Amino acid sequence: MATDRWKPGFHLAPPTGWLNDPNGLCQFRGVYHVFHQYSPDWPAPDAPRGWGHATSTDLVRWHHHGMVISPDTPDETSGSYSGCAVVVPHAASDGGNLLRLYYTGNVKEPGAFDYVHDGRRATQILVESEDGRALGPKRPLLREADYPSWCTRHVRDPKVWRDDKGMWWMLLGARDTDDRGRLLVLRSADGLAWSAAGDIRPDAPFGFMWECPDRIALDGHVYLSYCPQGMADRLWAHGMRDQAGYVALEGGRDVGSGTTVLPTSKFTLWDHGFDFYAPQTFVDDHDRTLLIGWMGMPEAPFTSAPDGLSWCHCLTVPRVLSRAEDGSIAQQPAPELDALHAGEALRCPSGTSVLEAHRADVRIEGIEGPFFIKLDGALEIGFDGHELIMRFADPHGVGAGRTERRCPIDAMRDLRILIDESTVEVFANGGCATMTTRWFPRADELSVTLEGSCRTAHAWKMARS
Repeated sequence: MATDRWKPGFHLAPPTGWLNDPNGLCQFRGVYHVFHQYSPDWPAPDAPRGWGHATSTDLVRWHHHGMVISPDTPDETSGSYSGCAVVVPHAASDGGNLLRLYYTGNVKEPGAFDYVHDGRRATQILVESEDGRALGPKRPLLREADYPSWCTRHVRDPKVWRDDKGMWWMLLGARDTDDRGRLLVLRSADGLAWSAAGDIRPDAPFGFMWECPDRIALDGHVYLSYCPQGMADRLWAHGMRDQAGYVALEGGRDVGSGTTVLPTSKFTLWDHGFDFYAPQTFVDDHDRTLLIGWMGMPEAPFTSAPDGLSWCHCLTVPRVLSRAEDGSIAQQPAPELDALHAGEALRCPSGTSVLEAHRADVRIEGIEGPFFIKLDGALEIGFDGHELIMRFADPHGVGAGRTERRCPIDAMRDLRILIDESTVEVFANGGCATMTTRWFPRADELSVTLEGSCRTAHAWKMARS
C-alpha cells in the first residue's frame, strides 16, 4: 500500500522528515508564518533538530521553505528548540516592521550526566529578519548564570510579548531543583537585555516540568497556557505523561513581577483527543487570536508513522479563539478553510453516506439527545447523554494503538468534524469541546454513518490546498 495516501491535503505537514512543536507563529508584513520543530533527515538516528518554515497569504495554502534555523553554533549543538515570534513595528532599516525570533539552544555535554541537574546548557537566542525569509546572525541573550538558583538545567521555550506600556516580558518553561514544574518570568526595556522578574507556580504539585508556555488575552481576560510533564497518574490524563492546557488569571490579573500561584483545580485541557500538544497562539492583522497545535505527542504509546512513511506528524488547522460564556476558551477552524469546499454540500441523512475521498468538512446542527457518527465504521464520535466520546472500534487497526477518549459535556447541540486523510479534528458546541486524533484508514472512499436525531447534516469534500 502506498503510504503517501495518508499525507494531509490541507494540514501543514513536512515534505519529508519529522515535525513537532509549532514555533514563531505570526503575521508579518501581510504574510502568515509558521515555523516548527523539524528534523528533515528523520528517521536517521540522531537527526539534527532545528526550525522548519512555512508561509501563507490565506491560512490555507502553505509553502514550505525547509530548515531555516539549524543547530550550527556552540550554543545549540543538541538542537534548536522551541520559541516564538514578535513583530516590532517600524524597527526595520526600511521603516517597516521587524521580525524577532526567540528560541532555546540546547547542548548536552558528553558524559555520565542526568541532563536535568547537570550536563546540559540552555541558551535563549535571538535572530531577526526584515523580510521574514533572510535571517540575521544569532545573538545569545540568556545563559545559565542568568537564571534563578531554583532552576535546573531544564529552562526552555521562550514566549515574548510587549505590554501596552512598552515593557517586554518573557515566559520560560522550567523545572525547579525539587523537580516541580514552574514558569520563569523575565522583563526587559528593549527585548534584548533581560532580568528575572518573578515566577509562576502551582498551588500543589503538578508535574515535574512545564514547557511551551503562552500568554493569551481575550476580551480583557488573560490566560496562561503551558504543557506540564509528569501527569500520567492523573485520572484525566489517560496514562499520558504530557498534557496541554490553560488556566485563567482571575480578577483582571496579568503576568507581572513577583510570584503568581495557579490553582491546579482550574487547569483546563485544550483538547481531549489523542494527538494534541505544544499549542502556540498569535494575534493576526484582523485582531484575531489564532492557535495552532502539534498533532502528535511525546512518548506516545500509539503510532504516528506507519511503516514506509518518509514524513511524520503534522499541525492542526489554524483555530480562532474566543471567550465562552463560562470563561473557558472556544476554538473554531479559521473560516478561510471554507475556500477548500469542493462543489455543493452533500446532505447526509440518517444511515450511511459515502464520500469519494478522506478529505471532508462534516457539519451537524440541531442535535437532540444521544448522537453518534461513525467514519468508515472504524472511528466513532458522539454524545452518549453525558460525555463527548471518540472511540476506535479496533484499536490495533486504523487507530494504530489509539483506544478511547471521553470529555464530560451537558449536551451536544452541534458537531463539526474535519477529516484530512490521516487527521481528524472534532469541534462540539461551537468549539467549546474539541478532540483531535491521527488515524490511518485503508479504504479509498469515506463512509459516514449517522445515528440519532439532528436538524441538518452536511458534508463538503475538501480540495487539497
